[in-house]
Amino acid sequence: MAENVKWHKDSYKGAVAVTPADSDLVDPVSAFYVGVTGDVQVLTNSGETTLFVAVPAGAIIPVACIQIMTTNTTATSIVGLK
Repeated sequence: MAENVKWHKDSYKGAVAVTPADSDLVDPVSAFYVGVTGDVQVLTNSGETTLFVAVPAGAIIPVACIQIMTTNTTATSIVGLK
């Protein structure tokens, strides 16, 4: 079945479960998916700390991040997309 999959040029090529931490991810992500509604604070690749408030379950936030922080993050079931 996998051989029938056609990748869109903007598709993500991988995913990894994320445990929020106030330290750098092993591999930075291009975006992240939120499984359970809440706030998510990130450190972007450009060094900016940003708080996304009330991110709904099922949302994909297309922001490249080096950290998905414990501080101020209440959302759970977060998946990093590469």
